[in-house]
Order: sequence, then structure tokens, then C-alpha cells
Amino acid sequence: MNKSDLINVLADKAKLSKRNSEQFVNLMVDAMIDAMRKEERIEIRGFGSFVIRHYGQYEGRNPRTGQKIQIDGKRLPFFKAGKDLLQRVNTK
Repeated sequence: MNKSDLINVLADKAKLSKRNSEQFVNLMVDAMIDAMRKEERIEIRGFGSFVIRHYGQYEGRNPRTGQKIQIDGKRLPFFKAGKDLLQRVNTK
């Protein structure tokens, strides 16, 4: 499922216009991104949580030349599925 599929499902199930559904999805995604930029934890009960993990600088190699290079540290979003989501996904 991609973003436009999600918008269509939301419009159908909530009986909203596609424009309103798109605005809702965009607002939700933007709010989550803003929270992660501030390094806030996002928890959606029954679904899962998002946190930012920090990875330090490390030494890598250029695959073409084999030369050593320094890879800068970075922050990456990490998702952990909630117990209810795992149960629902694994139920046949």
C-alpha cells in the first residue's frame, strides 16, 4: 500500500472526500516527521512506536577504489511494531 492507496481507503471508509483524506494523511505524516526531528518518541497504541536511533561516525571503504573513507554519524527512524499489530498480522 502506498500513500495514494491509503488516501483512497480512508476516503471510502470514513466517507470523506479524497481532498480531505489527502489533507489528513499529509498532516499526520508532517506531524510525525516534526516530532522525529525533535527526537520525540511517537507511540500509537495497538500499532507501534517510532524512535530515532543515533549511529556514530565510522570508517568505510570506497567499493571502487578500496580507499578508506569516514562515514558521518546519522540519525535514523526506527519502527517497533506493537503487540496488537503483531497478533493481528499473524492471525489467519
